Amino acid sequence: MSILKVNALRSTADGQEILKGIDLEINPGEIHVIMGPNGAGKSTLANVLMGHPAHEVVSGEAIFGGKVLFDMKVDERAKAGLFLSFQYPQEVPGVTVDNFLRTSKKEISGIMPMLGAFKKDVKQHMEMLDMDQKYLERYLNLGFSGGEKKKNEILQMAVLSPKLAILDETDSGLDVDAIRVVYETVQKLATKDNAILVITHYNKILNYIKPDFVHILVDGKIVKSGDLSLATEVEEKGYEAFKKSTDVNGAA
Repeated sequence: MSILKVNALRSTADGQEILKGIDLEINPGEIHVIMGPNGAGKSTLANVLMGHPAHEVVSGEAIFGGKVLFDMKVDERAKAGLFLSFQYPQEVPGVTVDNFLRTSKKEISGIMPMLGAFKKDVKQHMEMLDMDQKYLERYLNLGFSGGEKKKNEILQMAVLSPKLAILDETDSGLDVDAIRVVYETVQKLATKDNAILVITHYNKILNYIKPDFVHILVDGKIVKSGDLSLATEVEEKGYEAFKKSTDVNGAA
């Protein structure tokens, strides 16, 4: 059974149609990458799936783990195993990274993790991300650099072990070394039982993560899907070629 199946999804924000008929199926063990120009609707798709209140689902459906996703509240989606790494993580004064991680784990699993085992697990993940353990005592994202915020998002993903992790332009604002560390870690976190959806417009991340499927999203529609070679086609031709084919042929 697929982890996520999206059929003919349309959505609006502020009265404007953004998603114009998205079809997407993600199975266990798969890594998917969605690429597209700015304003194509990539982040909108992530926000709609997670239940952002600014986005209204007009039509279509999404089935997550056998359940109707849009019937679930945001916290229910998270507890069911859906995770979203934000493009712009928020600062949370007064809440340490350590407390946030442990409390989040409790909310997802229903059981407060044993302190010793939990700290050992977190330490291993922080080493993978080249993060100093001193970050655990700092307030969540407060005073963090862009790279530190993004690494912290992936640390949350590692600790929570979601069924489907959606990474919304996690590469944004990162230098080359941080991109390598982040996406090599993401690749290591991929298993036969989970799935990962990476949203990006920066195909250099594909030096560090190997997707099973690449999708091109233009003007609210997935206009082409393929394997890793599709990213090379984007690098050679740019997105304009896909925009032109959509204009000529209509919705793909």
